[in-house]
Amino acid sequence: MVRKANRGAPVAWQTATGLVPYADAVTAMERRVAAIRAGTEGELVWLLEHPPLYTAGASARPEELLDPNLLPVHRTGRGGQFTYHGPGQRVAYVMLDLERRGPDVRAYVRALEEWLIRALARLGVAGERRAGRVGIWVARPGGEDKIAAIGVRVRSWVTYHGVSVNVAPDLSHYAGIVPCGIAEHGVTSLADLGVAATMADVDASLRAAFDEVFGERASPHPSRRGAAHRSSG
Repeated sequence: MVRKANRGAPVAWQTATGLVPYADAVTAMERRVAAIRAGTEGELVWLLEHPPLYTAGASARPEELLDPNLLPVHRTGRGGQFTYHGPGQRVAYVMLDLERRGPDVRAYVRALEEWLIRALARLGVAGERRAGRVGIWVARPGGEDKIAAIGVRVRSWVTYHGVSVNVAPDLSHYAGIVPCGIAEHGVTSLADLGVAATMADVDASLRAAFDEVFGERASPHPSRRGAAHRSSG
C-alpha cells in the first residue's frame, strides 16, 4: 500500500491523562497503524501510563508467570515474554513508517535503545546496552538492574508498541513475573536510583532525545529486513 497524504508530516506527540486501559491502547494503536498505512494519518508517539498489569508477549512461558493472581494478564502481539506496566512508569508507544525511514527492524530497535540511553543521560543516568538482551540497563554495586524495556511489533513496515521507562512505579509488582525471561538480574527505577525526576521531566528528555536519534531521516537504499518482526526486552 502506498503512503501518501501524511508521508512527510512531522511526528505528532500525544500525552494521555489518567491511566489508559491496556486493551483500549492496543485498539487505538491498531487504528493508527492502519491509518498510517493508508496515508490518512501521520506518525505518532503516544505517552501514557497503564493501570497495574502484566503483558505476555509471543514468547511468554507459563512458568515465568510466578503469581497468576497478583495482577491482570494481557496477551499481546508484541514480541518477547512477560513484562509489567503500571502507574509511575512512562510508556511511549511509537508508530513510525519504516517504509519511509528505512525498513530494517534491527536498526529500528537499535535506534530505540539509543533514544532511551540519550534520554536517561539527560536525567543524569548512565543507561547501557547488554549483548543478547534487549532493553536498557544500569550498573550497580554487585550487579545490574533493568530500567527501561523495549517491545515492538511491525505491520506492513509501520511500528507499534514501543518502550517503557521506570520513573517511580511500584517495583514490588515485578515479583509476580520473570521480567522478559531474565531471572538473574533486577529491576530499578529513577526513584530507586535517587533521581527525583517528574513524569514531565522524563517526557521532555524523551522528546529532545527522539529528535536527535530519529529526526526526519529516511533511508535511500533500505535493506527491507523484518516485515513482521516482534522484539521485546
